[in-house]
Amino acid sequence: MSFFAIAGQMALGSRLRQLAEVVTNDAQKIYDLYGVDIDARWFPVLFMLLQKDSASISELAEDIGQTHASISQIVKEMTKRGLIKSGKSKHDARVTVVSLTPKARKMSDDLTTQCSDINSALNDVFKSINCNLWNDLNAFGYELNRKSLYERVKTIHSQNKQANISIVDFNADHQDAYKALNEAWITQHFKLEEADRIALENPFEYIINKGGYIAIALFDDQPIGTCALLKMDDSCFELAKMTVSDSYRGYGVGHMLGNCVIEKAKTLGAKRIYLESNSALTPALELYRKLGFKRVSGYSSPYQRCDVQMELFLGCD
Repeated sequence: MSFFAIAGQMALGSRLRQLAEVVTNDAQKIYDLYGVDIDARWFPVLFMLLQKDSASISELAEDIGQTHASISQIVKEMTKRGLIKSGKSKHDARVTVVSLTPKARKMSDDLTTQCSDINSALNDVFKSINCNLWNDLNAFGYELNRKSLYERVKTIHSQNKQANISIVDFNADHQDAYKALNEAWITQHFKLEEADRIALENPFEYIINKGGYIAIALFDDQPIGTCALLKMDDSCFELAKMTVSDSYRGYGVGHMLGNCVIEKAKTLGAKRIYLESNSALTPALELYRKLGFKRVSGYSSPYQRCDVQMELFLGCD
């Protein structure tokens, strides 16, 4: 049984490369058949220059959809074969343009006949398989331009990760992980301050026993993230100590933690949630905005790193 029969459509890239090699090999034989003395790789450049008087390398690269370096290499090869000549643009002397030599333009009639016959042969193939592969490939390319295969796989990968992530209430078994996760992100960006040490070394005394709450994100029962609510008064809580392990960022864990503590704050009777952050933490600030927080100012903070303050009024737009 062949690799492609076993792997199926996930081997699409390899299958397309295989088919491209088959078509390219046949293409070279077809050029020889019609007496068109070129390398099959040169066809896009030759074809476009037959449509234009001249063009720059950048223009050809854009028209054909290949890299500047690739087109430049093809132009060099065609120049050595006496098929392309270079000159300055009529509109901008700083720009070099290329055009076909008389030798290349003599191929026009044979190439036109060849292209017509190739189209007829391909139509016969498409009729045999009852599809218009060219239109389907265009539609396929449109979809990949709209959202790349990488982005689509990344979304599924993230969803699979999220399916194994749960948010649970903090307990004594989580204390070491809670401290380690927070120390890791703080020391990555800033320095550990006294207020951090108090909150991290005494989570029950400093947060939970005062009416606060700590959420722990678990992946397969291993702590990967955390977020806390510190009670400021009967109607206001502070969102603090939110962090996610580097290995699990990008999977929506922060959003899950944020939604969890917001809902918890509502059950605790909160009317407002306040938070402090730093302007250098762009992803975190974007997350807070998505959760509904808005910038405020004027509050005192125990943290030197704090230069951003935000708040969320619960039950308000």
